Amino acid sequence: MTAALEIKGLQAWYGESHVLHGVDLVVQPGEVVTLLGRNGAGRTTTMRAVMGLTGARKGSIQVNGVETIGLPTYRIAHLGIGYCPEERGIFASLSTEENLMLPPTLKGMGAGMSVDEIYEMFPNLAERRNSQGTRLSGGEQQMLAVARILRTGARLLLLDEISEGLAPVIVQALARMIQTLRSKGYTVVMVEQNFRFAAPLADRFYVMEHGRIVEKFGASELESKMPVLKELLGV
Repeated sequence: MTAALEIKGLQAWYGESHVLHGVDLVVQPGEVVTLLGRNGAGRTTTMRAVMGLTGARKGSIQVNGVETIGLPTYRIAHLGIGYCPEERGIFASLSTEENLMLPPTLKGMGAGMSVDEIYEMFPNLAERRNSQGTRLSGGEQQMLAVARILRTGARLLLLDEISEGLAPVIVQALARMIQTLRSKGYTVVMVEQNFRFAAPLADRFYVMEHGRIVEKFGASELESKMPVLKELLGV
């Protein structure tokens, strides 16, 4: 089976700053994989490097078997990847539904979720379909940022700190969303600080420190790895 995402020996820079030092990571189709680590460990940079949003990149990043290290960001996105950055990027002057309809569907990726399917998954957004982006709560903005990707037909989702700063009821709704996406065959890579949110959702975990992967293990090994995680993350 061709991996949905395979990273080998990835190095990345922001200007003169060398941030990633040989990252290796594999995500199979339909998996939920979580990148753990302290702030500054290189997790968000790994996501951004996959999308071609860092400075120089070296190594190999394959998306569904296609090498992307030399491709521009728009070509990478057209391979069926949706990136949800921490800052969400909701357009304040547009309504919920206008934000939702903004990105084009990706050619050759199959149909994305319909607006009706999205509203079924996110009832809050259905209620706020005519509200301006600025009027949405932080949780609703987060739902909208993910929903916007689902409409494009992207099947590989890169989600950066989607639970950060949100009320527990919203975090639970996002957890249900991840479980639903997994059941529909989506592939999800999450950067997550909230270990309690990530732990029950992920099939596998990678732990980053100083721009390197220092641990990797499956969900079945989670309990035995807790002493190491406490040391690395302070969980």
